[in-house]
Amino acid sequence: MHEITLCQRALELIEAQARQHGATRVTGVWLEVGAFSCVEQSALEFCFELVCRDTLAEGCQLHIHQQEAECWCYDCEQHITLLTQLVRRCPLCEGSNLRIVADDGVQIKRLEVEETNHV
Repeated sequence: MHEITLCQRALELIEAQARQHGATRVTGVWLEVGAFSCVEQSALEFCFELVCRDTLAEGCQLHIHQQEAECWCYDCEQHITLLTQLVRRCPLCEGSNLRIVADDGVQIKRLEVEETNHV
């Protein structure tokens, strides 16, 4: 289960950014999961909640966007989108000569924070 390691690293980055901007609490995190990341969404959600305990991000709302695999089929010369990483053939022509353009990582796309009130 590499989701725990991904969440720990993401939390390090989230807290560093939050502190750098004077945040007292992280209220929302938006993650984009690459189509070929082999990340299980339910495991990611569980691990994220676990690693956020007793941190600035505890109780924050997690938003996950699963990226689709964009492809170019050299056989029918069409752009296609694969809905699953298990498909290795073009759904239009059944060709297997695909150039797959998909990320295999997890990216932090956006943070929502509460800032310290300056008086």
